[in-house]
Amino acid sequence: MQKHRMLIGGQWVESGNGEFFESLNPFTGKPWALVPRGTIDDVNQAVGAARSALKAPSWAELSATDRGALLRRFGDLLAKRADELAEIESRDNGKLINEMSAQLHYMPQWFHYFGGLADKIEGRVLPIDRPGMFNFTFEEPLGVVAAITPWNSPLMLGAWKLAPALAAGNTFVWKPSEHSSVSALEFGKLFAEAGFPPGVVNIVTGFGNEIGDTLVGHPDVAKVAFTGGDLTGQHVYATAAKHIKPVTMELGGKSANIVFADANFDNAVKGVVSGIFAATGQTCVAGSRALIQRSILDEFVEKFVAFASTARMGDPLDTATQVGPITTQPQYAKVLDYIEIAKAEGARCVLGGKAATRPECGDGWFIEPTVFTDVTPSMRIAQEEVFGPVLAVIPFEDEDEAIEIANGTQYGLAAGVWTSDINRCLNMAKRLESGTVWINTYRVSSFISPFGGYKRSGFGRESGLSAIREYLQEKSVWIDTSGATANPFVTR
Repeated sequence: MQKHRMLIGGQWVESGNGEFFESLNPFTGKPWALVPRGTIDDVNQAVGAARSALKAPSWAELSATDRGALLRRFGDLLAKRADELAEIESRDNGKLINEMSAQLHYMPQWFHYFGGLADKIEGRVLPIDRPGMFNFTFEEPLGVVAAITPWNSPLMLGAWKLAPALAAGNTFVWKPSEHSSVSALEFGKLFAEAGFPPGVVNIVTGFGNEIGDTLVGHPDVAKVAFTGGDLTGQHVYATAAKHIKPVTMELGGKSANIVFADANFDNAVKGVVSGIFAATGQTCVAGSRALIQRSILDEFVEKFVAFASTARMGDPLDTATQVGPITTQPQYAKVLDYIEIAKAEGARCVLGGKAATRPECGDGWFIEPTVFTDVTPSMRIAQEEVFGPVLAVIPFEDEDEAIEIANGTQYGLAAGVWTSDINRCLNMAKRLESGTVWINTYRVSSFISPFGGYKRSGFGRESGLSAIREYLQEKSVWIDTSGATANPFVTR
């Protein structure tokens, strides 16, 4: 197994104590790489390197135009290594090579887009109401940004944070999930090649319970960007709050995929399949609740189950595979537990409902695509994030009931609507409590469009013009042009 190293201050280093941990391949269930087990001292060194780089002339005095050029150069290098990085990520987290390849080939656009925005960050001259005063604003980087990413799409979710943060002039310390760190470390090699000064980007690997609090609470970290589960996010938020620092959080969801009777039937079936079984349901926007208008419920379930039952499972590096393994053994056990909970609560399993034992699944952590009907909105399977290939089908009568059910969870990350009625499209988009609403499509993203959640799904936005604002702070400057000295005892 290849031993990897962390990136700190432009150097590739082992952990301070020399320890490594194994990264497991979800398809084989066996270790395939060794990753440094970072320590608190490693975090302190990485933050110190990022702090030093922030003040160094090579970064601090770099023009915004040149900073943008670095980002675009990075994007070009990333495009050249897209296939290699896609394969590494697929081995590390079990996602399909088809999906990882598509993500990696599209990912350079984030660096091109935000590279183009780097020198479009402008202040304002305000028409101030105070005579003899000139007032203007300008934007400054926050400082050192700490990013923590999950195991399901580490490079994509890392890029969503890196590109705007660097475009705004910040420096960066990234801790990927201990379950999928290898692709992030390989990704990190491109920064020096692109010409970024040492210490601008640092990558520390290890376990969240050992180094996470130190990173989030470090006094020299000015901002935290987190993607992950809501309970971990709650802890990250509380830790950051102790130090009065801003956070951006995307914390998952329980997204509703809503199908009306007037929808294009075949497209809706494919859209609901895409929402829950693509990426093996291990995506924050998974459409894990299918809300089906009652008049078409039986026909829809019949066709959906027939289509979903043809899904090919197996090696995620095989381009013919459609459903891959669960990324981690603990998550595998969690999904199986939720399946049993759903059965105990009275939901009826009409597809799957067990671990996959097909020969093509080998020794990996596979679960059969699973569909439950007779689900009520109050059941745990309809309220809690499973993060696996498990669909809860819930009937509804009309728009009002669909809205009530869809909004009736603590989450609000995404939703899908399938209908041919344009008025309904607009009405549903307005009434759904969700950061993203897809209409007659699902799981589409772009570097141009903002992404983020409502309610317990988090706050702040990634991608689009909104994202760069998350990594800037505004300064107001006042200049007295009157030449007169005011009464120092009276507020002007």
